[in-house]
Amino acid sequence: MGVETIRKPADTRVAVKPAFDLALRMGDNALILAQRNAAWCGHAPALEEDIALANVALDLIGQAKLWLGYAGELEGEGRSADDLAFLRDGREFRNVLLVETPNGDFGQTTMRQWLYDSWHHFMLEGLKASSDERIVEIAEKSAKEVAYHLERSTDLVIRLGDGTDESHKRMQDALDYLWPFARELDVADDADRAIAAAGIGPDLASVAEKALAYRSEALSQATLTAPTDAVPRKGGKAGVHSEAFGFMLAEMQVLQRTHPGVKW
Repeated sequence: MGVETIRKPADTRVAVKPAFDLALRMGDNALILAQRNAAWCGHAPALEEDIALANVALDLIGQAKLWLGYAGELEGEGRSADDLAFLRDGREFRNVLLVETPNGDFGQTTMRQWLYDSWHHFMLEGLKASSDERIVEIAEKSAKEVAYHLERSTDLVIRLGDGTDESHKRMQDALDYLWPFARELDVADDADRAIAAAGIGPDLASVAEKALAYRSEALSQATLTAPTDAVPRKGGKAGVHSEAFGFMLAEMQVLQRTHPGVKW
């Protein structure tokens, strides 16, 4: 069975199990998307959306805490969820590039959320059948929140896509830009294949099929067209991130990096 190696702070290497890979990836996706959404607090175009984005961010932070907490237990090196969130370097993060893309305008933020939600929902449904009981528990809890996230983001994509000429253009531009990033969610690497082979998580191809079917129906209602020749933008799951991610991570980690071990 293939396993991935991750560089630890002490510059040693440790083979990680499929369950650790999965927990780390799911936790990092949730954490980084939460950080991006939280930046809208006080800046959204309407009070209702300001509150909604903050609530979605809080849900994702709660999920990140569960996933990263479990990853720390599996690693067995005494690192907590906080340690994994605030004391890792950029190359150690395993989130997909989609969730770290800059917020852009409200249309781009909405489209990014929807593309992730429409994968996240079906991924969690698959994880409910995991051979790992803890993963099943986290997936079942998270799925209740993500069902709301998907309902909300789908409604916005349809309303804005099939809205005014301006809102339609912004949503189409956002879709054209983000679609290649979303495809990284569907491309399996060695770790993904090991996760599926061990029964820890579903085969990504089956998740992708369901997500694409859902997206096709919603995009039809939104009068939006997905690119047909988009090449996947990938690298995040291997620790290769964007320049924008580095700036975001520095902002997110500054307190713990400046005052190690600080507590409120």
